[in-house]
Amino acid sequence: TGVTALHRSLRHGALVKAEEGIVCMCEERARMLQDQFAVSVNHVHALAILVATFHYEKQPPALDQDTFADYTARTSFERPLLSGVAYAQRVMHADREAFERQQGWIIKTMKHEPSPPQDEYAPVIYSQETVSYIEGLDMMSGEEDRENILRSRATGKAVLTRPFRLMSNHLGVVLTFPVYLVDLPPDAKVEDRVAATAGYLGGAFDVESLVENLLRQLAGNQELVVNVYDVTNHSNPLVMYGSEVPLGAPSPSHTCTLDFGDPFRNHHMICRYRSEPHVPWSAITTPSGVFVILMLIGYIIYAAWNRYDSVKEDCRKMEALKKRAEAADVAKSQFLATVSHEIRTPMNGVLGMLDMLLDTELKSTQRDFAQTAQICGKALISLINEVLDRAKIEAGKLELESVPFDLRSILDEVVSLFSSKSREKGIELAVYVSERVPEILLGDPGRFRQIITNLVGNSIKFTERGHIFVQVHLADHSNLATEPKVESVANGINGHIDETSVVSTSVPHNTLSGFEAADSRNSWENFKALLSYDTNDMAYGSDSGNVTLVVSVEDTGIGIPIHAQGRVFMPFMQADSSTSRNYGGTGIGLSISKCLVELMSGQINFVSRPNVGSTFTFTAVLQRCERNAINVSKSALLHPLPSSFQGLSTLLVDKRPVRATVTEYHLQRLGIASKSVRTIEQALGVLLGRNGTSLTSMPRKQLSMLLVESDSWGLKMDVPLRTRFLEMKQNGCESVFPQVILLSLADSDKMKAEYAVDSVITKPLKASTLAACLFQSLGISITQANNEKKHHGPDSLYGLLLGKNILVVDDNKVNLRVAAGTLKKYGAKVECVESGKDALERLQVPHKFDLCLMDIQMPEMDGFEATRQIRAIEAKAHEQRDNADNSDAGSTAKKAQWHLPVLAMTADVIQATHEECTKYGMDGYVSKPFEEKQLFKAVQKFLGPSASS
Repeated sequence: TGVTALHRSLRHGALVKAEEGIVCMCEERARMLQDQFAVSVNHVHALAILVATFHYEKQPPALDQDTFADYTARTSFERPLLSGVAYAQRVMHADREAFERQQGWIIKTMKHEPSPPQDEYAPVIYSQETVSYIEGLDMMSGEEDRENILRSRATGKAVLTRPFRLMSNHLGVVLTFPVYLVDLPPDAKVEDRVAATAGYLGGAFDVESLVENLLRQLAGNQELVVNVYDVTNHSNPLVMYGSEVPLGAPSPSHTCTLDFGDPFRNHHMICRYRSEPHVPWSAITTPSGVFVILMLIGYIIYAAWNRYDSVKEDCRKMEALKKRAEAADVAKSQFLATVSHEIRTPMNGVLGMLDMLLDTELKSTQRDFAQTAQICGKALISLINEVLDRAKIEAGKLELESVPFDLRSILDEVVSLFSSKSREKGIELAVYVSERVPEILLGDPGRFRQIITNLVGNSIKFTERGHIFVQVHLADHSNLATEPKVESVANGINGHIDETSVVSTSVPHNTLSGFEAADSRNSWENFKALLSYDTNDMAYGSDSGNVTLVVSVEDTGIGIPIHAQGRVFMPFMQADSSTSRNYGGTGIGLSISKCLVELMSGQINFVSRPNVGSTFTFTAVLQRCERNAINVSKSALLHPLPSSFQGLSTLLVDKRPVRATVTEYHLQRLGIASKSVRTIEQALGVLLGRNGTSLTSMPRKQLSMLLVESDSWGLKMDVPLRTRFLEMKQNGCESVFPQVILLSLADSDKMKAEYAVDSVITKPLKASTLAACLFQSLGISITQANNEKKHHGPDSLYGLLLGKNILVVDDNKVNLRVAAGTLKKYGAKVECVESGKDALERLQVPHKFDLCLMDIQMPEMDGFEATRQIRAIEAKAHEQRDNADNSDAGSTAKKAQWHLPVLAMTADVIQATHEECTKYGMDGYVSKPFEEKQLFKAVQKFLGPSASS
């Protein structure tokens, strides 16, 4: 703008100078034109005096037509702008006849017709030879000429007609001057002037020639365009010189007033440049130089201004979007709260009843079924929470817990969740955790389980043959397996694989199931390298308390198409439209898993090959936690395995080394020493001590079990195997036949009948299932283990609730039954009511209750309103007692005494609901279905020793 202003200023200065120049030139030309015209008028005046002197004062007149014509012709150089002059005598009507006889012709009009009778006439009697054709014509026969004659004799001045074309085709005017018989004073009256008038002298004035000659004499004429106008009639100006250009000519222009001596006529001269004045170079070069100098600053200012406008507009849009988002968030929160409540309410009954079922005397198989059902129910709750988790992640309100947990138990739970599905499909599902991974870790077990569940669930969904293998190693020890393909894993694709290629399965691979895996890093050679770290006593390399785990989930499913691998972690996105149609799912599991991994300071990547499979790998940073550092309240989170199998030994027959290693991992967790061989023949050789191999290397020589994989069992192997065992017993090698146990994916009863073995363990393997089957096969008592498990941990909660009076308020009878059964199990005295009104009747001060569990959504009166009225009852009781006793200390004690802890039993976990609980006077909440750990946390601060004191 500054450069533009400078340019405009210089240009304006140039225009002002041009306007000043045109004003000067126009004023000069107007002045000279007036002077020239005045000179011509003076010559006409002198000629009028000549006529008056020699025609009227001399008797007889000394002037005739020939003398006048000769004189005017010889003196025409003095009147170069007059094309001709003539004299018209004033003739009254009474003198017309005598005048016509004297002149020898009759008076005619301008049309050369006899003049009609009128008061007076003005016939031309003398004329210059150039205009001799007007001799005898009555000048008063023309309307305009008559008006000019009358005005001239009345004023005594020269008057002009409007412009017209002369014989020379130039524009001109007729100049009329009165001739008086006597000299009149300047202030003579009109009547005296009319009476003294003798005639009229007129001349044709060539205005174009006058202006042309004038301009030719002046410099700069080529630059200007001059126009002279008769503006007597302003609405219709008449051109006297120049082209017919409107008065409002383009600027710059200047208008001057011309005074030709006729007071009735107005004349203007308009001057303008022939072309627009050129902008001076200084007006261009100077701003350009300034612009170049200030260009960078101007660009910065421009960019900053644009950025300011952009931010301002963004802020405006953000404000609008914020209001819309807040409204949508409120609606979404209400919807999620309602849906969560409606789903969790029946699930509370299912899980509660399963929990009470597990407290009864059950067979090992029944207990395993019930525990699996309970785990599935909990998994369903976690799946329901995925939608809520997505909302929390979007709102940035998802936080992780930091509690001790057993990683291996969590993986067993995941295996239990998907065991039936894997058996239906006939695929291997296995878990292996490195010995170097600490037994107890500090982190968020629920979120870690959720990640594993999502990944294994996807693998189960998209795998129809082969295996699913979950491995957990320490990050430092797994570098050997992750270095070769860091780039491909980070990108998540293998670009050289053709999606349409069909992978041949005729060649077996050294994997868990014999099918090829997508990630070659998980080969048997690398797996052996990792196992070497497990058997090495080398300490963990990090001195800090952090533990970085590398978890991989490998499957041999359909893989991910290359074109879809870039959007795998996008929420609600799947490989193609047929994925949800054929396999189901919402497409949010992987996006949630990625967010959870990042919250654990880790990363998640994958390698996938179409028609081969996928391997997802993620890291997670957790903390070490020693078992002796866990307090009693947190011990319930751990799941110790029974110690009844310590000292037992087994021989494993499995032709696949990876699968054999996984089985040995589960046996080792139970304290069972194991050795693996590939075939039955090799197993018999080991039993007989052939090839220098025997059982003496095992902790005890007595062989308890012979575990055989179903695909390693030959046809009719049971008879020769029994015969060999009998020979060994007779030779003193074995005193008791070892139990022959088959490992199979098929139904255990059918396999036991078909293969004639002592027992069948149905895979997938997990520690609890393996222990239950071994208890039954080996005949080991499980009473002690069950009792230890049953009483492990709840003692702390039992101590809190023992003898406490608790009121449970819920309109759902199943939930009442579950809550009452759970609380009574820990020694509490429970009363149940089904509405908020019934609760108010029970809680009239004084009452006996130590705690109230209040459902939120109930008919007639919800939990919020019931709690508000409970607090009102307590406040009224406080006020009455304060009036009765003015002691501050006593009043404070009574206030504390009648504050009943009210915990909301809510089936939704939305933050808005929690805030509502606090708003209406509730002391906390427990989400349904609630567990022992959650219940202990909620009631500890109200019923614990610190609360009592």
